[in-house]
Amino acid sequence: MNIFIGGAWPYANGSLHVGHIAALLPGDVIARYHRAKGNKVLYLSGSDCHGTPIAIRAKDEGVSPKVIADKYHGEFKECFDKLSFSYDYYGRTDDEFHKREVQEAIITLYNKGLIYEKQVEQIYCEHCNEFLPDRYVEGICPKCNSIARGDQCDNCGTLLEPLQLSERVCKLCNEKPIVKETKQLYFSLSKFQQIVEENLEKSKDNWRVNAINNTERYLKEGLCDRAISRDLSLGIDIPIEGFKDKKVYVWIDAVLGYLTLSKKWSIENKVTYEEFWREDAVSYYVHGKDNIPFHSIILPALINGIGYKKLPDRIISSEYLTLEGKKISTSNNWAVWIPDIIERYNTDALRYFFLINGPERRDTDFSWREFINSNNGELLGAYGNLVNRTLVFAKKYLNNEIPKGEVESKVRKELQELYVEVGANIENGNLKLALEKIFEFIRSINKYFDENTPWITINSNIDGCKNTIYNCIYVIGNLSNLLTPFLPESSEKIKTWLGIHENQWELIELEKGREIGEVSILFQRLDKSLIEEEKKRLLAH
Repeated sequence: MNIFIGGAWPYANGSLHVGHIAALLPGDVIARYHRAKGNKVLYLSGSDCHGTPIAIRAKDEGVSPKVIADKYHGEFKECFDKLSFSYDYYGRTDDEFHKREVQEAIITLYNKGLIYEKQVEQIYCEHCNEFLPDRYVEGICPKCNSIARGDQCDNCGTLLEPLQLSERVCKLCNEKPIVKETKQLYFSLSKFQQIVEENLEKSKDNWRVNAINNTERYLKEGLCDRAISRDLSLGIDIPIEGFKDKKVYVWIDAVLGYLTLSKKWSIENKVTYEEFWREDAVSYYVHGKDNIPFHSIILPALINGIGYKKLPDRIISSEYLTLEGKKISTSNNWAVWIPDIIERYNTDALRYFFLINGPERRDTDFSWREFINSNNGELLGAYGNLVNRTLVFAKKYLNNEIPKGEVESKVRKELQELYVEVGANIENGNLKLALEKIFEFIRSINKYFDENTPWITINSNIDGCKNTIYNCIYVIGNLSNLLTPFLPESSEKIKTWLGIHENQWELIELEKGREIGEVSILFQRLDKSLIEEEKKRLLAH
């Protein structure tokens, strides 16, 4: 089976924070799982280097937008690598290949009559002497009366046009802008109402509830055509005569990146990308709730309009992650920044917490107390303890070998069921539940170790002792396999110690009598004093 996985493209205007990773990490788990299943996987993402936030930051810092984009694109790659993301390709929207492909897509849509010219009223700032990009306009949302940007309300998730806002101000100078006529290109999104409805109906069993509700809301209101050109300084040039002084609006540029990167990946690797864009492939799109309409409505409309049949099958859209009970705010520096914590904490400990505490169906909170307790209680206390006590016992009493024992039928059966259950949960995007099932089993094996008292049977029943330890090592080997999508770094260590070379989603048999490698601590205990230290660090920003 061919599996396409698209992770949302972060804006290259500032560092990644914990909220970004909580939304994107499910994509990596799903990709690793499908590879272990033997499926062909194409897992892509990239940095969005064209957004207005980049232009704003560049202006504030007195540098070119490319300097900002280069800095954060490089930083993103480093963070994703450190967190063991296994992208097949990680690109950027200011790449020349991507630009050409987006321009070709626009020409295709224009020639099909799906892009048309329209005289429109637009927000113009006389003080700044320019038409304002949507994000440069701020005002009151017509839906919920919150302060909103001109493209989207973060509070209620509504896609907006700047003219819909009341009490508008220019974010550059805080003056009141005027409304002025200009000419723009529009995409006939309204023509795709039925296509989007049919795709939702066909796929919604595999979408998160927030994606279903959000998409149904737009469909009920009726899809509206949207401008694809903008008077911007940063972006891809519009390739249509009469509009060459304008840029491609960022929402069309970024979502088409999934297709353009697929093509670039296929050229560089001398393989075909089309098999991932056929109807018999399965596609996942992984992102936060603010990105839902771009993936559930705009992307399928564009893709279908260009001529591809592969519309989104599975939408893994997260709710928000809060921080110590408050909304993350990058402008107020109320955030835990990824470049900082990856230097100070174990990669798998971070991955575990983002997944077990993932905002899959409701907002969840990142608190330092919970993170420290999760590391010490579950990772170290349950999993690390099982691995350490078993392998140290084998080293001390059983010649540091995997003893010659037999797997108990109950243990084998429970492991086989675990592969099936965990696999189904991963496929459906229920990663928290999948991890909980694995750790429930880990606790049961710790209990099995205690009840079989190998420290006593080593003297009274050596064969029974060897069998207990063999079963525990057999479980540990398979746990490292089951946990590879979630905790790849620690899983790889265990596989190396036990001589496991397979990456497969089924029971792994161990080589009896094999010497166990040099065992080290999987997870370090984190001192409780770190809770207050980290809170102080947060408040000091």
